[in-house]
Amino acid sequence: MILTVTMNPAYDMTYRVERFERGRPHRVRSVEQRIGGEGINVTRVLNQLGRYARATGFSDHAFAAAAELELPVDFVHALPWVRRTVVVSESDDGTATALAEPGARVTNPHAGDQLAVRVAGLLPDIGGLVISGSLPGGIDASLPAAIADTAIAAGVPTICDVEDEALRLVAKVPGVVLMPNRSELRTLTGQEPATPREVARCARPLVESGVRAVVVTRGAQGMVAVTREGAWTAGLPRPLAGNPTGAGDSAAAAVISALAAPGAPDWPAILVDAVATAAAAVVIPVAGEIDRSLRTQLAPTVRIDELPLT
Repeated sequence: MILTVTMNPAYDMTYRVERFERGRPHRVRSVEQRIGGEGINVTRVLNQLGRYARATGFSDHAFAAAAELELPVDFVHALPWVRRTVVVSESDDGTATALAEPGARVTNPHAGDQLAVRVAGLLPDIGGLVISGSLPGGIDASLPAAIADTAIAAGVPTICDVEDEALRLVAKVPGVVLMPNRSELRTLTGQEPATPREVARCARPLVESGVRAVVVTRGAQGMVAVTREGAWTAGLPRPLAGNPTGAGDSAAAAVISALAAPGAPDWPAILVDAVATAAAAVVIPVAGEIDRSLRTQLAPTVRIDELPLT
């Protein structure tokens, strides 16, 4: 089993319109609501990849009840309510505009400890862990790092895709795999690398300090992976238009699926699969879904190049 942790879940709302223009009313063609949040999205994609995954984190009772109808879940009921994210998806060219609410504040002072105990109890039964997304108010920024440290000590491959101070603290956990986007890499390093080679050089000190791997998602420009064994960049010949919301979560699902498998990881192959899986999510209007046939078609077209680290 692979376990995902979502501390600030959301109801994902998708509004489909012909074309979105600021400052004017729109007629919405269709509306879709589903449970969401980054770890929830990872769980959905893992299940589509044929991997059994369970979701935990914080929620309220209504969200947990809705989630149980779709996924294996085990939430700590600590939120007074669950936020919404709204994506306006344009049918003429696939452009998507996202609005994310900040979320409720956790008032239970023991909620963090309860979640840490919940995850620790599941560690003997899991082969991989993904901690992703923002933290709600009232939760200490050190919680993701503490959970990751416990999991890695138990021999569980762990990916963290978190934000702000939580990201800086997680980066100090030996053995963790980081999956920052360009903005989050800037948070970690204070640098804004432009080329894949610059990204690799920027991420290299994180690996030298103990991080197992850094996989930097760069949107339409593909991804860069840096490990102790080397560094690589991968991308499609031509980027696909669509909804990028959830593409990073799909990439995380591909990476943890590979790390949870027996044997030493083949990082170039993992990076190729992550790029193809993320691209297969972009063409779907809602987050947490991939076009599996497209993923299979795209994988042979992904270009991968080794990067020098000096």
